[in-house]
Amino acid sequence: MQHSSCIFLFSVPTAPQRIDTYAPEISTTLMVKKVIIATRESRLALWQAEHVKALLEARMGWQVELLGMTTMGDQIQDRSLSKVGGKGLFVKELEVAIEEGRADMAVHSLKDVPMDLPDGFALACVLERGDPHDAFVSNNFDSLAALPLGAVVGTSSLRRLVLLKAIRPDLLVKPLRGNLDTRLRKLDEGQYDAIVLAAAGLQRLGMQARIKSIFSSQDMLPAAGQGALGIEVAASRSDLIQDLATLADMPTWLAVTAERTVSRAMGGSCSMPLAAFTTGNAAEGLLLRAAWGDPASDQLASTPLKPMVYASDTASVSNFAQAEALGDKVASALRAGGAVWTNNAGLVQGQ
Repeated sequence: MQHSSCIFLFSVPTAPQRIDTYAPEISTTLMVKKVIIATRESRLALWQAEHVKALLEARMGWQVELLGMTTMGDQIQDRSLSKVGGKGLFVKELEVAIEEGRADMAVHSLKDVPMDLPDGFALACVLERGDPHDAFVSNNFDSLAALPLGAVVGTSSLRRLVLLKAIRPDLLVKPLRGNLDTRLRKLDEGQYDAIVLAAAGLQRLGMQARIKSIFSSQDMLPAAGQGALGIEVAASRSDLIQDLATLADMPTWLAVTAERTVSRAMGGSCSMPLAAFTTGNAAEGLLLRAAWGDPASDQLASTPLKPMVYASDTASVSNFAQAEALGDKVASALRAGGAVWTNNAGLVQGQ
């Protein structure tokens, strides 16, 4: 299953699926000749893969190739993700390529990756987080507040839907599918008055000029893991897990673990009307805030049936167990406040 050409001068013990402490700065494998990264072929996905490629070449001296792929999530453009299986549709084909030995790893936006990976796969590292916030994009209006009554806003994220409707119940929120360029084209064609996108994606592609304003986390609480990149490998690849751990940003990894634990506790998917975001310093105290909304049952643009449910807690976090405990505590508070996920909206369980 491996593409890497490696010679081991000593045995390497099987590594756990994640590392709870900083790994040593010296690589434990020798003579890694080549690795292949499976990636979607959108401009943003390719940027992410190229970013990791450059890190591996600069820090490891590896030869890195990209394997471009089209996923089921890319192919289904006429329905919202929550109705066809969630954001996991963007990673399945990449995992198959790893499983079949055609690739060694895949680079993901963590907000698109379930907390619990399929059997046989591991999250080898999480890189330093980019901008975790959402961006307001419009050709005619400078902010959400400037939109006229009944304006059309595009998003297919249930999280963004419920948060937008909490701020502006008058808005008509319509589904918006496609890669970043496709979404911007639909805006430019006049199909929407504004759209909401992840700020990090626009920034990474040098498209900051399209951003009219950045939502604060008070107004638009980010998704769990938003702005962070993770590298997925086969769980059996202890060589890659140990080497890739040297690229990890542990403050980011601990923070997103707390956030993603909320998602797991509330249903386990990336397609729920859920926001979870941490601020602060892990050692001194992470503040984890979460929000839950209830989209109406008839269509994506409907007003939420119930008021938003909010929960938060603070804890010192120095390892994954403490991060998960914080996430579980906040998820319990959400449920106590009335956050319950059902299928009565015709949605697949799971942001």
